Amino acid sequence: MFSSIFMTFAITLMYSTPLAFAAIGGVICERSGIVNIGLEGMMSIGAFTGVAVGYYTGSPWLGFLCGGLAGGLLALLHAVASITFMADQTVSGIAINLIGPGLSLFLSRLLFHGATTTLPVPKKLPKLINISSVNFNVDITVLLALIVVITAWFIMRRTKWGLRIRALGEHPAAVDTLGVSVYRSRYACVILSGILAGFGGASVTLAIISQFTPTAISGQGFIALAAVIFGKWRCSGAYLACLLFGFAQALVVVLGGGNLIIPSDILAMLPYILTIVVLILFVGNSSAPKASGKPYQKGSR
Repeated sequence: MFSSIFMTFAITLMYSTPLAFAAIGGVICERSGIVNIGLEGMMSIGAFTGVAVGYYTGSPWLGFLCGGLAGGLLALLHAVASITFMADQTVSGIAINLIGPGLSLFLSRLLFHGATTTLPVPKKLPKLINISSVNFNVDITVLLALIVVITAWFIMRRTKWGLRIRALGEHPAAVDTLGVSVYRSRYACVILSGILAGFGGASVTLAIISQFTPTAISGQGFIALAAVIFGKWRCSGAYLACLLFGFAQALVVVLGGGNLIIPSDILAMLPYILTIVVLILFVGNSSAPKASGKPYQKGSR
């Protein structure tokens, strides 16, 4: 009984961690006024880059950092399209979601002898807690994600930088009058969101499954986006939503390992069904930043 509870808790933390990285990135990006539905693509390129660098260098930490940088580079494309060229941010995000997985598969074939599944990394990221007697294993990325959440919450709610980010999403012209560059600030927020999403993808392949596969990132970016909405564009709310979605995935694993008559395909649908239900019930009660999705031109009001 206690072993099952500990295992469920550990799996919840494990699966919520990649979502938390991406969701916090989504909160920062959308609070600055840029819609980012490209989290899935950024997580995909981060997942592949993390494994590729980790495999060839033997260092999972270097792979983790490079995964974040890869996500940031892909986010830079989104920033250029959305901020500089004022393209439709939704269309740009969809393009990122196509580029990320496609580029990952192309590079995988190039670097791993034509295979779309990479070889396993020789060493995964370390465990923070490993108590095999009660099936309680917690990866170091769980702690890193929690640090990111707390740091982001503090910056957004208790510092002038956080105030400026929130103002960017509500009234960018007011920020402009203070002498703060709206363009540079939004660029920084979008790139930071990509770095965090890349960390989320790398945490999947370097801490959970140890290799990149075409389905390594399968909807997690969209679930993270749902967590942003469910959390009402707040860091704490988004993290709690990620824990909820992680718990749904934990139920899939725990119940799937039992002798229940529930088909495994039905169980696998649970996190996605929960995502749809949450959006139906709560999206009407959530208000996005007023300037979110609206291109800004200097001198406009």
